[in-house]
Amino acid sequence: MTAEASGTADTPPTAQDAPHRQDGPRAPRPRMPLWAAALTVFPLALLAASFWIGRLVRPGGDDWCFLPVLRDEGVFGMIGKFYLHDNGRIANALMVALYGAGGVAGHQWYATVSGLLILAAVWALVPAALRGAGRTAPRGVPLLVASMTVVVFFFATPNTYKTFYWPASSVSHTVAPTLAAAAVIPLLRARSRRGGIFALGVAAVTGLFIGTLSEGTSIVAGVLLCTALLLSLRSRPGPARSRTRLWCGVALAALVAGMIILYTSPGSRVRRDRFGTGATSVVDTGSLADALRTYGDILGVVLTTWTYLGALAVGVLLGLLLRESGPATDGPPRSGPLLPALAGVAAFLVSGYLCTLVTLPAFAHSMLTYGTRTWNDYLFVYVLLLAGLGALLGNALRAHGRGTAAATGTAAALCAGVCVGLAVPLTGLATDMGVRARHWDRQDRLLREEVAKGAEVLPYVPASVGQMRDPFGNHGRSVWPAPCTARYYHLKRITYATRMPPGPTR
Repeated sequence: MTAEASGTADTPPTAQDAPHRQDGPRAPRPRMPLWAAALTVFPLALLAASFWIGRLVRPGGDDWCFLPVLRDEGVFGMIGKFYLHDNGRIANALMVALYGAGGVAGHQWYATVSGLLILAAVWALVPAALRGAGRTAPRGVPLLVASMTVVVFFFATPNTYKTFYWPASSVSHTVAPTLAAAAVIPLLRARSRRGGIFALGVAAVTGLFIGTLSEGTSIVAGVLLCTALLLSLRSRPGPARSRTRLWCGVALAALVAGMIILYTSPGSRVRRDRFGTGATSVVDTGSLADALRTYGDILGVVLTTWTYLGALAVGVLLGLLLRESGPATDGPPRSGPLLPALAGVAAFLVSGYLCTLVTLPAFAHSMLTYGTRTWNDYLFVYVLLLAGLGALLGNALRAHGRGTAAATGTAAALCAGVCVGLAVPLTGLATDMGVRARHWDRQDRLLREEVAKGAEVLPYVPASVGQMRDPFGNHGRSVWPAPCTARYYHLKRITYATRMPPGPTR
């Protein structure tokens, strides 16, 4: 039995068959302009430098408590710690086990591995989104867009160390939103029944995983999925719209299931009791008002950080270089791009506020300092939104046909300037990380030598970077996580000290 063509003399092809037919060979994509290739060097060089700096990362903060559990109890002990005692995040425990199994080396390689994976995800997302919109860009331009947006996401944040270098924070608030975005790629590329089934499987697995990984990212993903479902009401009818609705429904159901698993866990109950929060306390009038004021302060910081303009600028360049490749395949709204753009802005604002409302009890007095890492759950959307709005602006300028040369030069100069501007604080951070790494290594050798001699109580000199918590921080007044550090070195106790005893200097 042979497969028949979708259209014959008796049965002409239908509109649903049109996207699958090939009228002729595809026109080759235009080559990447030389200036765009040269511009790509800036964000890639900054990423390469940041990967090299990653060798200076040393355990700190929660790492002191994770590493002994992994060493003594393994992966299942780590899952039990999270699910039963800490926060209920099962997927978070699995990701901690992935990098924590390598000990100090796992921390040192984390930035490089996670950075490359995030870059690859965004790099794959750009052409997939363009294909769904019936657009194409010159070869190499998606890499420029991806590297620039990733650089802005990593380094424009108030605390690059916690965003990019500290694994315990990154898996929850940096990798998590990127993983959620990457789950959309199979949907955007699905062109067959098998591809649609695969996309649904990815949606189910990713939704469940995100739901047990990060409350903040779950909220953002839920808002975006609901927004996509609402936008589909005004989309053109067709199989693409039905596939998108089904995908969003499956992803949302899996996400809610994961969040229920997390919320009902003993660890989540312990966390709520520790901060005195519950379902009613979060949504009372006082909490809503406090969250709104705090979110206003956060937006004030974000919207006045000029380096985020790098995402807008690279989006403008993308829009100026776009070309039509065929009909859109994702059922765009009849109202054109204005409605999705406004919906994206609204989704960002709503999800950011909800994230602030949920996380504020844990950072009641430090959301603008110690709690900045939680902003990344919705700042990733902000960066992608800026790039998307920039692409719409660039495409409009190209269609207008005037001022494109000036717009291209201005946007390219801004991208390069942002990379240079972000390199300056990164250099300072590298210096601070180098100082702590040398201090940490020397103290690590001293402690291990004394433990080998039979010591059970030893002095410890704190050293921190990136507002990280280390034993006896705040001039000895903050004890946590001293008990975890003592367990890491097989000690009964460590005591506060301001100077290390003489020892090896190598």
